[in-house]
Amino acid sequence: SITDRCNLRCVYCMPSDGVSSIPHDTILRYEEIVFFLKIAVDAGVRKIRITGGEPLVRKNVSDLIRMIKTNAGIKDLSMTTNGVLLDTYAQHLAAAGLTRINISLDSLVPAKYRAITRGGSITSVFRGIRAAEQAGFTPIKINMIPIRGLNDDEIQEFARLTIKYPYQVRFIEYMPFGLKEMWRPERFLSAEQTQSIVEELGPLVPAKVEKSGPARYLKLKGAQGIIGFISPLSNHFCHECNRLRLTADGKLRPCLFSEKEINLRPALRTGDVEEVMKLIELSVASKPERHALHTYGDYSSEDHLTPVENFNGRNDFIGQRRPMSGIGG
Repeated sequence: SITDRCNLRCVYCMPSDGVSSIPHDTILRYEEIVFFLKIAVDAGVRKIRITGGEPLVRKNVSDLIRMIKTNAGIKDLSMTTNGVLLDTYAQHLAAAGLTRINISLDSLVPAKYRAITRGGSITSVFRGIRAAEQAGFTPIKINMIPIRGLNDDEIQEFARLTIKYPYQVRFIEYMPFGLKEMWRPERFLSAEQTQSIVEELGPLVPAKVEKSGPARYLKLKGAQGIIGFISPLSNHFCHECNRLRLTADGKLRPCLFSEKEINLRPALRTGDVEEVMKLIELSVASKPERHALHTYGDYSSEDHLTPVENFNGRNDFIGQRRPMSGIGG
């Protein structure tokens, strides 16, 4: 995560006036990120994803991509973005060496998108998707979080995108993050439930795809693109998780859904290679057997529709001390 700032205010992520930003002097400089990645590659890391907040709001992101690409050990370098600024930056990112683009998009209806994002323009996102295609990014992945009563009526429309376009449309289960006023168990749709809605369009068949994450991929018959289902709650994939998250302020999280953080910033700023390596190894050794989101209810059955206790949390955000934008959402 290279920033906790974002140019949208999605209703399930943050309040309308945003959240308190990480102090500027604690944000890692690009040189510090690249220094960390050199050591991480020596430790075995091969795939890097750039996230935010919204990564494209940070200045000179293409320079960071170019700096990272000088490391020959990195085999895959991707970015997750809301797509609003992609029209401006797609060609620059491609020229700098970015490999792939993931675009977070939760509605195809302009008015609903504007409501969900509190003022975002879906026209900008569509322009960004076209710009990413023209820049040669492939496959373009579109991430959609189905939320009952908010956008679940658009699940089939998202799936239909794969008929006409060679996109990877991925449906990700709604997780208990963000504002406690927004989260309700009855808003949750399991990946299985979402798949059932998609299957009303026609049978889904296994898709041949190079698997690089937790998604289960299928496709509609004759479709150009494929459909992925990601189930962090109903069918967690912790046993195969091999990811670490470096926050914008230099904290390494063994599990995205845990509050445990290991502070790398002092070692990065003093250039202590040995200490950074030790902390990376500690972080890997500290990965939990599974995430703690199961403590918020049973999402493997209809039981998740029953009232769930303990959602008051420790502050205005549930499930963690920091909002998702603060740890790289």
